[in-house]
Amino acid sequence: MPRIKRGNVAVKRRKKILKRAKGFRGTHSKLFRVANQQVMKALRYAYVGRKRKKREFRSLWITRINAAARLNGTKYSSVIHSLKESKIAINRKMLAQMAVADPDSFVKVLSSAKAS
Repeated sequence: MPRIKRGNVAVKRRKKILKRAKGFRGTHSKLFRVANQQVMKALRYAYVGRKRKKREFRSLWITRINAAARLNGTKYSSVIHSLKESKIAINRKMLAQMAVADPDSFVKVLSSAKAS
């Protein structure tokens, strides 16, 4: 029975890990064992980071909407409440964008929400 040669598979696996570890400092990008640990850790951080990014952007949008609302004499919570009451379906991202880029249209949306 011939022996099983799997050298090329192992080499490919190691090369894949070392390629992902490119840019890491010191032996973290040179030695396979250390690089493998660091790549796994980096992937965990990347996964968590993708979740945190959504949280952080939502809080940024809320802060921007609140700041623009207070310039117009109201609060964030009352703005959101009046938008829901008047059935104006506009998300926080768009509201924040309007508040920063086009304050006049933001004021119009606020007034139409209050009027309804």
